[in-house]
Amino acid sequence: MSPCWEARADLVVVGTGVAGLTAALRAQSLGLRVLVVTKASAGDGNTRWAQGGVAVVLPGEHDEGDTVERHVADTLVAGAGLCDADAVREIVFGGPDAVTRLRELGAVFDSGADGRLARTREGGHSAFRVVHAGGDATGAEVERALLGAARDGRIPVLENHVAVQALKTPSGAVAGLHVLDGAGVPGVLTAAAVLLATGGLGQLYQATSNPEVATGDGLALALRAGAPVADVEFVQFHPTVLYTGQGARGRCPLVTEAVRGEGAVLVDATGARVMAGVHPLADLAPRDVVAAAITRHMALERGGIDDHVFLDATHLDAATFRTRFPTVYAACVAAGVDPVVQPIPVAPAAHFACGGVVSDVDGRTPLVGLYAAGEVASTGLHGANRLASNSLLEGLVVGARAAEAVAADLAVGRLADPRAAVVGDLPVAPVAERDSLQRVMSRYAAIGREAEGLAVVGSVLDVSAVDRVLDSRTAVEDAALTLASRALIASAAQRRESRGCHVRTDFPDRDDAWRRSQWVRLTPSGQPVLGGVTVLRGVA
Repeated sequence: MSPCWEARADLVVVGTGVAGLTAALRAQSLGLRVLVVTKASAGDGNTRWAQGGVAVVLPGEHDEGDTVERHVADTLVAGAGLCDADAVREIVFGGPDAVTRLRELGAVFDSGADGRLARTREGGHSAFRVVHAGGDATGAEVERALLGAARDGRIPVLENHVAVQALKTPSGAVAGLHVLDGAGVPGVLTAAAVLLATGGLGQLYQATSNPEVATGDGLALALRAGAPVADVEFVQFHPTVLYTGQGARGRCPLVTEAVRGEGAVLVDATGARVMAGVHPLADLAPRDVVAAAITRHMALERGGIDDHVFLDATHLDAATFRTRFPTVYAACVAAGVDPVVQPIPVAPAAHFACGGVVSDVDGRTPLVGLYAAGEVASTGLHGANRLASNSLLEGLVVGARAAEAVAADLAVGRLADPRAAVVGDLPVAPVAERDSLQRVMSRYAAIGREAEGLAVVGSVLDVSAVDRVLDSRTAVEDAALTLASRALIASAAQRRESRGCHVRTDFPDRDDAWRRSQWVRLTPSGQPVLGGVTVLRGVA
């Protein structure tokens, strides 16, 4: 189908989360013509669901003895040996300036009694360094400030348009996007640079903290364009998502880690502590440790028939809980739970993709003209497991740096002339039935994996996938989920060890022969294959 319309910019940003909007605002300030495109409405991204906060060590507003270097060290430990230490340092050291810029745009963070920013502590952090807004509504406040600034700056946002494929020049550079509107009408956006800020892939699983838009679109688009992705086997499951009964599907309410930072503890139905003796930080251990411990405990408890545990926060009085955690409180009450007087039923659910499109801390990918920032990217910050509240930090820092990189690359003539973009037909790709995909991914490729189960996932995808023209948002999303799941199981099957949030029950130990990142590319026939293994410089 031929495109019905065309628009042109210097930079097209795909996504309206923290990374995308930060990049768009910075690019506009540098004099670039910017266009933002999103497949839903501008406020429907993942950012607004972030509860915990932004992990940052601010000058004059930190715990005694806390430093940016300690934040770096905590990030490296949480990443279980797969972080890029240089990338971690660059991003974490950029945090204070990024938060300052965000506050200048109007973001309002919570203050303590002393007038300084209130701070909490989350899993894996050695200090209280997570600043928050609205108690547990940090993402919503960050999104409000960024969207307001974008609208004030009259940055055009093309809503309800899904990105289908990258446009490339005869030399192989990315120079725009093929998009579809809500009615399936095709259009073309030509630009010297495309920045993917599309978020994660939580909808690979039946239960997730992610909204319905988190279908791995950016990951699939990058792969089809010829860019590599890395570390896609590392999917972080949040330990404490509100349990609403067997068979819960889609986005489930998150119970922020900050509740444990304020003293809540995980218990089973008998009141026994789940994290006792598991880790020196107990309930504030890194997320991969806590999620795996809960999963083991559920498997052992009462012959394995339990499918949730409890988070006991009853030490907090009603006024404190409602003020500090209004979002969690409202979700609990809606589910018939009063968290002030009874423990909150919780279970792990898919939360954050630690891997993604291979990129550096300036958002550059190996493909000229293609950039990535935020959860869709693999910068080396997260390694095998994300440290709590480092995601908003990454979006703020890398989003701005990516815009600066685009401006610099334009200035030196590194990018292609978008007028040379070749516009072809809409692509055809394998599309698996979403319900079947989610069921087998949840059963065999979630927290605990083994070779036989991963092979089952592959077989189900092979049998159920049908080639389709990507002529609708649903087709684009389901094709992206199909490709993302194939890339994930290929990487998970190859990584014969347990590390971070990748747990192989048939290879339960960490093996430092595997302290390296796995890259995935597509073959000419569209099959994901491993290659370009890179040894990283992580420690711990």
